[in-house]
Amino acid sequence: MAFVKSRRLQALPPYLFMEIDRKKRALLAAGKDVINLGVGDPDLPTHKFIIDVMSQAIYDPKNHRYPFDEGVPAYRQAAAEFMHRRFGVTVDADKEILTTIGSKDGIAHLPLAVINPGDTVLVPQPGYPVYATGSSFAGGKVHTMPLLGKNEFLPDLDAIPEEVRRQAKLLWLNYPNNPTAATAPMAFYEKAVAMAREYNWVIANDLAYGEVYFESAPPSILQIPGARDVAIEFHSLSKSFNMTGWRIGWAAGNSDIIAALGQVKGNVDSGQFNAIQVAGAAALEHFDHALVKQQMAIYRGRRDALYDGLTALGWKFRKPSAGFFCWVNTPDGLPSMDLCARLIDEAHVVTVPGAGFGPAGEGYLRMALTVDESRIRQAVERIGKLSAIRGRPPG
Repeated sequence: MAFVKSRRLQALPPYLFMEIDRKKRALLAAGKDVINLGVGDPDLPTHKFIIDVMSQAIYDPKNHRYPFDEGVPAYRQAAAEFMHRRFGVTVDADKEILTTIGSKDGIAHLPLAVINPGDTVLVPQPGYPVYATGSSFAGGKVHTMPLLGKNEFLPDLDAIPEEVRRQAKLLWLNYPNNPTAATAPMAFYEKAVAMAREYNWVIANDLAYGEVYFESAPPSILQIPGARDVAIEFHSLSKSFNMTGWRIGWAAGNSDIIAALGQVKGNVDSGQFNAIQVAGAAALEHFDHALVKQQMAIYRGRRDALYDGLTALGWKFRKPSAGFFCWVNTPDGLPSMDLCARLIDEAHVVTVPGAGFGPAGEGYLRMALTVDESRIRQAVERIGKLSAIRGRPPG
């Protein structure tokens, strides 16, 4: 008989980037020089001081056994110490820290731990797709919160209808934000925590980009008094230390929520390889290492090259202060999917259309800072030659 996918998979939105990916692969196969500003994956290597620890840890026989469900104690302690040194937040490494297989693992599984079928989940749009898909897989109803430029790309919590507020069980936040690169002030977190306490929401704050910043360091929601009554926060070593393929992160915050997430994970995976956790602990213990600071300077130079280059062409958008994306307004109101396709076809530059993140993303392109500065300048030069899609002159 013919195989039929489950209804939960059939309900997922279509993969809007398939045609763009096809074009990219066709150009590469034809020997064309493609500049890829679409991928959100660091091009810089994992720092040597981390690899050196890993190279020793893999020879330790005790690391070859099943991992600890909640994570290697030394890694969880390093995460707790990081929270204290970086944010001034004191957490219990045994009860308020849980090792995750990258932050995506925890994000995808959290709804199974905190909502029941039919419960409402508050999800930002545009946003990381797993917030919505994880909620849908758990039987939740997604209520989207538009992230608009007029609101500094923060969700308007006051605009959530009262009935929805009372039905909601989980609120997703993500700052520094993917894809908008916005950051959240402490006042916003204070409001979110106050509303969560009033309406009995769980807050899940995704801080995967918290250590990629150019000016002031982004805060943690756990710095807000009372936040630990309602919130947990996801952290990742992927972007901070160029460790996307290592798949290592952690969740911190409310001990009951952490325990519930741990119970889900205990039934669906066996944890991350212990040697990776040992190396991850070394990374966290040296989060202010000179190599990490040098990495931030590289990203800052790339941001400036892209921002200065595109604004000189007349494109107008907010200069990001964190993350490694630029959320670029499409000039002259061009649809983002059309513009993205034209940039590939005519300039051989790959970007991500904002519409792929949902209707609230229309009118923008996401451009990643994951190629070197010279390639970014080359991409800007190619775009500048396409007069039909130049921005309006500044002013």
